[in-house]
Amino acid sequence: MRAVVYDAVGELPRVREVPAPLCPPDGAVIRVEATGVCRSDWHAWRGHDPVALPHIPGHEFAGTVAEVGAQVSDWVAGARVTAPFVNGCGTCGFCARGDAQVCPDQTQPGFTHAGSFAEYVVVHAADLNLVNLPDSVDSTTAAALGCRFATAFRAVTVHGDVHHGDEVAVFGCGGVGLSAITIAVALGARVTAVDLSEAALDRARELGAADVISAADPVDAVIRATGGGAHVTIDALGSPATADAAVRSLRRRGRHVQVGLMLGDAATASLPWDRVIAWELSVTGSHGMAAQDYPAMMAMIESGQLAPERLIGAVTDLQGAADALVAMGAATAAAGITVARP
Repeated sequence: MRAVVYDAVGELPRVREVPAPLCPPDGAVIRVEATGVCRSDWHAWRGHDPVALPHIPGHEFAGTVAEVGAQVSDWVAGARVTAPFVNGCGTCGFCARGDAQVCPDQTQPGFTHAGSFAEYVVVHAADLNLVNLPDSVDSTTAAALGCRFATAFRAVTVHGDVHHGDEVAVFGCGGVGLSAITIAVALGARVTAVDLSEAALDRARELGAADVISAADPVDAVIRATGGGAHVTIDALGSPATADAAVRSLRRRGRHVQVGLMLGDAATASLPWDRVIAWELSVTGSHGMAAQDYPAMMAMIESGQLAPERLIGAVTDLQGAADALVAMGAATAAAGITVARP
């Protein structure tokens, strides 16, 4: 099959012919019709999240089942599917309780094994992790769901518990931040978007943000825009500065959701815990969304309440995916989600 491959950290990824994957007994091989290019792929390529080399990136995808293993009972070849970026093992207590997104034995295409920047990709524990795609949701749109949109959906609806009339501030307007904005707006919240990129803030406005803020220290501006502080803040970037600013931008009893990855030294960054305690703030991490929780999101997409296709900034091919991956490290990286069709 054709796939995007890199042999060393930071080496230019290239499209080349590689062996197609073998189907595991409990898994499925998916013929990839579309795959998203995510900043998490860039982190792995830069060595921030170690992967085995040589490596095929990609963890947001949609396609059709090409083959299933002998232990798979719920899926047959030809089914249109997608999957979360976190695939639970299907046998542990966390998976049994519906918390596959924190499974200690999880697999992740594009990280624990070859990913979806290819014509085929493997999903382990297929009966637990595959998600049926409704006819009304095309593959390009579905490829934007698996990491950024689904993660944002759970962050906003479960951890943020956002309701109509809430003031929500989103820090970082990349793919997951823009997803959080469109979901919060769909739920009737008033959203303030924070980013240093004017292009990203323009996209935030297009998706319904009521206020946009570009400032190195945005706390005072966010508090003014939200009429005394946000009910919910989401750090969709992942840095000590944005996490701290987001917590300090909350009103009393507010809720902060940390979605952006905190890597390296940032993994132990401090927060204003005096404020957290005195104001009874909630601070929660959010790591994807299990396949069993997809129906609520899909129902909102099918009804037209959510339109994830609006987040797609470009559609390209495998070489374009490689180019977009490299470009993610630039300050001029394109706003919106890039989707590749192999």
